[in-house]
Amino acid sequence: MMAAMSVSLASLAAVEQVFESNFAKQWELGASVSIFWRGAEVLHLTRGFADREKKRLWDDHTLVPVYSATKAPAAATLLLALQRHGLDERTPVREVWPQFPLAQADFAELLSHQCGLAALDQACSVWDHASVVRAIEAQLPAWLPGHGLGYHPRTFGALLDECVRRMTGQTLGEYWRGEIAEPMGWDFWIGLPASQWSRVAELVPGRAEKGDIEQGFYKQFMTAGTMTRRAFQSPAGLHAVQEMNDPRAWATGFPAMGGVASARSLAQFYQAAMGYIDSPLTPAVQHALQHKQVQGEDLVLLQPMSFTCGCQQDPVSEQGQKMRTLYGPDQRAFGHPGAGGSHAFGDPSSGLSFAYVMNQMALSVMPGPRSMDMVDALFTS
Repeated sequence: MMAAMSVSLASLAAVEQVFESNFAKQWELGASVSIFWRGAEVLHLTRGFADREKKRLWDDHTLVPVYSATKAPAAATLLLALQRHGLDERTPVREVWPQFPLAQADFAELLSHQCGLAALDQACSVWDHASVVRAIEAQLPAWLPGHGLGYHPRTFGALLDECVRRMTGQTLGEYWRGEIAEPMGWDFWIGLPASQWSRVAELVPGRAEKGDIEQGFYKQFMTAGTMTRRAFQSPAGLHAVQEMNDPRAWATGFPAMGGVASARSLAQFYQAAMGYIDSPLTPAVQHALQHKQVQGEDLVLLQPMSFTCGCQQDPVSEQGQKMRTLYGPDQRAFGHPGAGGSHAFGDPSSGLSFAYVMNQMALSVMPGPRSMDMVDALFTS
């Protein structure tokens, strides 16, 4: 069991056992897991293959697209840019972006999925940032802050990117790389240069099981016109897993879903977000990433959700109990999963950060048994 000042060898061994079992019982292809404790990496596991044909070994240098696990570093990038311009999460968005459609919304509400801009009525392409911005500016919000929340799976990236561009003259990915990731030596890219393309693992699409399709979220996802489907279709383009194997997708740098990373870099990011390693992430940025802004029934994911400025936390019941433990047992833990299976978070109370990345995709947008069995082993062994 993990003690107050250490992480036990038994818990790390239990994580390793689950990791190995995933290849035998959970159709794992290639994967890495990294666990840090108070500034030091205490476990790093790598195994499998970087391609469907099993001709390329997955090794310590392998990178892989992590989908929405990109959102937390993207949020940190915007928060840092705001601070360096004398602003913070309580600044109205219109002070940076005058054409933003909500007059009173602040950056905390934008970053916590409260602005009702998850689905766009005006046609636009994910490949054309300017067209997405025009569609956002013309959009009537589906809900207002304080009156609803709903995950912005795709528009989140353009919303943050446009704000960073207006403040810095750089894309969010460029600012992330130059101001945060490169100074820290992190293998996390939001806009991967061609010199790194040979390191990227091939994603393999997952197959839906009957039980998945029968869940409320998937019924709505598969039904034309629902808020869930519209949110996951806005803006258009880059919907299929195979499209994310195109180097163009890695290079463009989509802040909502386009990050390419290693497990180690994700775990390091959460160490920085908790303040366990020195980094450009200031205490104000760390506070915004860690502290809850809103909790409620998510109008897109159709389940209770809790959001900080850019991260998720497990929702808490009226009785003060966690409703699930995607981020471990402590209520302060925060992180973000990626569609298909990647998962990462930090637990400030214990000082642990956890990150798992893989190339065999699953259907779910939330963490599945491959990662969750490791999380449970880490905190219960």
